[in-house]
Amino acid sequence: MNARLIANLRRQCGGPRDGALLRFSLGNALLGAGDAGAAVAELRHALTFDPTYSAAWKLLGKACIAAGQPQAAAEAWRDGIAVAAQRGDKQAEKEMIVFLRRLENPKP
Repeated sequence: MNARLIANLRRQCGGPRDGALLRFSLGNALLGAGDAGAAVAELRHALTFDPTYSAAWKLLGKACIAAGQPQAAAEAWRDGIAVAAQRGDKQAEKEMIVFLRRLENPKP
């Protein structure tokens, strides 16, 4: 099912429905399928469409972690925290603060 969903989403890329939500959805599906590197690329593409998309920043950080890029995850979450605070998206802001704190101060 996930491969079918990914193929369907990829077919829409570059068309009239291409945008932040489509790229976010594709990134989420790729991450779920275990392709973290491709997920990172699609989530970054989503943010070119809408740099204020808090959920994309949050998922980008998770994808970076899965891709073995903890520094990139920290940067994504820091940027996402700033965006969420500016938009008043308190829940996303709080979640990213927790993720960043756990990354920077791992428990033994």
